[in-house]
Amino acid sequence: MLRCPGRLVYWGRHSRRLHVDGQAVIGEKIVMHELMPQDLEPRITQRLGRINAKSVASVDQLLVILPTRPKADVWRNVPQGKKIQALMRKRPPGDVPALEARLTNERQTFVVAGTIAPKSSTFEKLTLARKLVAAARREKGANLGILVAGFAAAEQHALYQAACSAALAAAFRLPHFKSKPSRAGIRSIRLLGLDTEIDIKRPIAEAKGNNLARWLTVLPPNRLDAVAYADLLKDLAVQQGWEFKQFKTRDLEKLGAGAFLAVAQGNENDSASIVRLRYRPDVKTAAPELSLVGKGIIFDTGGTNLKPFASMLDMHGDMQGSAVAVGTLLAISQLAVPMAVDCWLAITENRIGPKAYKSQDIVTAANGKTIQTIHTDSEGRMALADTLVLASRDKPKLIIDYATLTGSVIRAISTRYSGVFTNRPDWHPNLKRTGQQCGERVWPFPIGKEFLDDLKSEVADIKQCSANAPADHILAASFLAEFIEHDTPWVHVDLAASNHDGGLGHIPTEVTGFGVRYTLSLILDEHILEAGD
Repeated sequence: MLRCPGRLVYWGRHSRRLHVDGQAVIGEKIVMHELMPQDLEPRITQRLGRINAKSVASVDQLLVILPTRPKADVWRNVPQGKKIQALMRKRPPGDVPALEARLTNERQTFVVAGTIAPKSSTFEKLTLARKLVAAARREKGANLGILVAGFAAAEQHALYQAACSAALAAAFRLPHFKSKPSRAGIRSIRLLGLDTEIDIKRPIAEAKGNNLARWLTVLPPNRLDAVAYADLLKDLAVQQGWEFKQFKTRDLEKLGAGAFLAVAQGNENDSASIVRLRYRPDVKTAAPELSLVGKGIIFDTGGTNLKPFASMLDMHGDMQGSAVAVGTLLAISQLAVPMAVDCWLAITENRIGPKAYKSQDIVTAANGKTIQTIHTDSEGRMALADTLVLASRDKPKLIIDYATLTGSVIRAISTRYSGVFTNRPDWHPNLKRTGQQCGERVWPFPIGKEFLDDLKSEVADIKQCSANAPADHILAASFLAEFIEHDTPWVHVDLAASNHDGGLGHIPTEVTGFGVRYTLSLILDEHILEAGD
């Protein structure tokens, strides 16, 4: 049994027996069906009022978050507060965790404490929470308690939500294929010492979406091939009540999607497709308000311009953009957001072979524009070009696309931020502010006609990329903008932060699933769709 948020996942066919998520499984292909039993996900409870011995009697690990300079009365809200206070004074300031100790109760509850300054950024809150949860999980135990004390109500709630998000991310076990099962993880999360209950529906939905994005990204390429991916999405659509439509090669030929098909033609079989998922909370609604678009290159060899070993090693993760798009759709669906949403996924490999596309090929995209190909490892913008054309023809209020598109964006801003681009330059402050508020930080870059000077072609309407020009992330986004029809408002996210060594924010794994939390904040907090009206 393979875990996917809210679902049971089974392998079809037959192969050697493996253990995945602690369960013996058989097989090669993923087929999803049935609901996952609720007890396999952490149970979250909230306990109001001052914490006491009874509150922590069944807690294995207690995570405590305090101000950097706690007032004297704060310690009365901490179990065995005098002892904890004395121990923390012995640690150097700035240590994370600031304390590791045990309560003298029957369970010998393991306490991990950390401090943070009031009014710290969301990213700082999430990062502290991740580090404290990681420290707590070094000890065995399935019941995690969380206590936040000494903060004003709004700050307290934000820290509880950050810690809850970090615990949910840590509790989710990514697929592994070892012969022995992994040890059990967090089974319950208990929020203790609350003044009032907090809304945890959104952190749970965000976690499910992020977990799905990370799960899909980590799956090896011989398991999640193009056929298995489409099949998985079809089953997921049935379970979530989404509409599923798959545009296969023959359909895409009729639509004139030559840019996508150029990348796909190197595949050994007719496995590539563009998949459209539709979420309609109101069945009467036809046109999408929001369209999510994801790059789903399930393995990228670089094509004819073959990547070197180190650059190709993890290219099964080049489909993380599509995984983030699906994860975002799942989170929206879990929250029952009253918004019609489409999700378009460009799924193919970028292979070498006698039929693979080459430098200097001329192809025609779905909007009729001809493209002079320059470098076959710039396949992501080719696959996205036709997908963006199809998405924008439905005239949504907003298109957001996600892609692990360029290395130059990483060189520009590192893997701590992701780059954002838009055909609405006055949105730049909104886009940046949203990242600061939700903790998935972004940095806006310009696009425009002036950058197309580097993509002028003597033989076609546009070059795929430049052989020499710098700032390829800007050129790639400027190229994609040429395939947005009807002047549809559009945001492109170049996922520089899709992978970050040691985790990022509240996410403990190198694969971050960056974008799910950001998108929810963009549409629910920033109300970006209203800005497009």
